[in-house]
This record gives sequence, structure tokens and C-alpha cells, in this order.
Amino acid sequence: MINKRLLVKNLLAHNDENSFYDKKRFINIGQKEGKAKFLKHVCALANSNPKNHSFIVVGVEDEDNKIVGVDFFDDSKIQNLVNAYLDNPPLISYENIPFPHLPEGKVVGLITIKSNGKVCTLRKNIWKYYGGSVFFREGSISMPKAYNIDLKDINSQAVSNIELHARNNIELTLDGVIDFINNRHKDLESNYKVFKEQFVVCWAGIQKKVKKEVYFSRVDIELINEQVKLFYSTLDEVTISYDEHSFTTIEYVQLGLGKTQKYYPLEKMVINFEANGTYQIQSDLIFEPPLYNKKTLHHILNANNALLQKLEKKIALTPSEKTDVKHLPNTYLICYLNGFENAKDAMENARSLVKKYDVEIHSSLKEALRILRKVKYN
Repeated sequence: MINKRLLVKNLLAHNDENSFYDKKRFINIGQKEGKAKFLKHVCALANSNPKNHSFIVVGVEDEDNKIVGVDFFDDSKIQNLVNAYLDNPPLISYENIPFPHLPEGKVVGLITIKSNGKVCTLRKNIWKYYGGSVFFREGSISMPKAYNIDLKDINSQAVSNIELHARNNIELTLDGVIDFINNRHKDLESNYKVFKEQFVVCWAGIQKKVKKEVYFSRVDIELINEQVKLFYSTLDEVTISYDEHSFTTIEYVQLGLGKTQKYYPLEKMVINFEANGTYQIQSDLIFEPPLYNKKTLHHILNANNALLQKLEKKIALTPSEKTDVKHLPNTYLICYLNGFENAKDAMENARSLVKKYDVEIHSSLKEALRILRKVKYN
């Protein structure tokens, strides 16, 4: 098993960006330009490494390799995005890697790319890139190339050595469990479970019981062996269950208009552990969004847009408008789920305004955008 924190450190220490490794301060696949650039790099790294893994490390300063982190990025449908835009798409995963010095909720993103051995091409136009384009790595740059170029294996040994030096051991695992329980979550109820005598899953959160069901909020779940954060949320509620072979979570999201709020199951994640030292993560979206009257939602959408204009112009809000701003992420999300697609652009544009106005509302907005990504790419 590979300790992903060590893998990130070894990649950063290896040398500068090259044909099997790239680093980014952040990625933005919510906007067309950011999505296009991300797909270009994935395509180039897959074509430049037909026989081994390639990587993108997110949350690192380009100048000095300083690890600054990014927000926890919970997008289990990122493979769907790659499949939609690339022919011969690689297998791709995005993992959230915690580092001790980063603030709560901040992680380093590790994107792992595995080519299928065939030339990967852009399937359709996006931003300034044309469908049919092929990209390869030249040093640290992703460049367009002719389609009929041969795929060459030049990095297998280098990548194997980096992965070998990132192998886990019992000391690192024990240190990880102790740090999770005693340091990072000493104010929360923490638990751990060992699966197949190898895998250690730790989780922490605020527990509450509703009838006979136990829910957790402020949830943090990590696979300690690989130093991968599996789930993190400051708002949503989660149920956790497990047996000798698997660990299961169901995430719930609170939605509604005004005082009428209800919890809806969003996504079910099951980790199945095998006796041969492997595991598989299966995520299924089980969300059925609430439906509302379109005229009511059209009025709410216009009211939200007017609130953002007031925030932008720094006009004082009335008491009722202050209440409406608190519900703004929630109501924008409901509008989008009911067919008002321009609500997504409004949510993206609201980021900076809301962040200046209220940190808690900004956190709610990030959660709403996370849910939106899950639904969109499913």
C-alpha cells in the first residue's frame, strides 16, 4: 500500500514538473476554461505515460513547492467528466491528502492518471481546443501533437522508484491513528476499525440520535494506511455502518424553502476490503431532488440575484434580506435542481461577494457547489 502523503513529498522532491508529474496551485473545473485546461493536462500525461501512472498535485505553489493546500474536493464523478470529453480516456482518481500543518478542511489534491495504452484525444470542442486534438508532455508543458505519433514508455522505472519509496509501514500507520484521534480531533468523538488485518479507517464527528438512527455532522473519515481523506464536511449529516468486509457511509443533505427543511439522501459510498490487500470504493448517487413550483422559484432566483447586487454595491440589507442571504446557497441549489441552469453561474459569481459578507454562508455555498458537481457529472 502506498502512503499518498509520502508519494506527494517524493514527487515534489524528485525534480520540477516533467512528463509524468504536474503541479497546480488549484484547478477549477466549474468554468469552461479551467475544465479545458484540466482535460488538456490529463490527455497529455496519459499519452506521455502509456505504461505507468502519472500525477497532478494540487495545492502547491509553483515557485517554491510550498504546500498551501486547497479545499477538500469531493467529486467522485470526475471520471465521468473525463469520459465525456476524451476518446480513449485514462482511468483517473482525485484523492484528498491531509498534511499536519494545513488548516482544518485544507488538503493537497492528488490526481492519479492511468493510460489505457491507446492514444488519448479530445472528443469535442471545448474553450479554444478543437475536437480531435492530441496533447503530449514536453518537459513541464502540455503541447499539441500530430495524431499518428507513437506512444513511448520512458518513465516506468522512475515512477516505480518513486512509488516504492512511498510504501507504508506499521510505524506510519500507528502515528496516523494517534494523530487523528489525539491531535486533530481531540474535541470530537473518534473511532477506528481494522479491516482484513491491514486497513485502518478512522472517523470523527458530532454524534446525534434521531429515533433509532445515529447521524454524524462535522464528519472526517480517513483511510490511514494511504493517508487519504475519504470524506469531510462541516455541514451535512452522515450515517456510518460497517461489517468485517466493508465500510459504508450515506450522506444526507438538508434542503427546503424557508422553515420547511428536510434531509434527503445524497450519495452512498461503500469501501470493500479484500483479503489480498486490495480495496474498491463504490460511490452511487441516490439523490432525488425536491420539486417546487416554477413560478415560485423564478421569483426566488430574481430575489437572490438582487441580493447579490446589493452586496456588490455594499448597500445595507434589511432584516428580512439578511435572513434570505443565509438561505441563498440552499435556494440557488434548489433552483438549479429544478431546471434553472443559470443558477449555477450565479453561485460561482457569488463566491467572492459572500466570502466577504459572512464566512458561514460562504461555507454553505461551497457545500452547495459540491453537491451540484456530484449531480451534474452523474
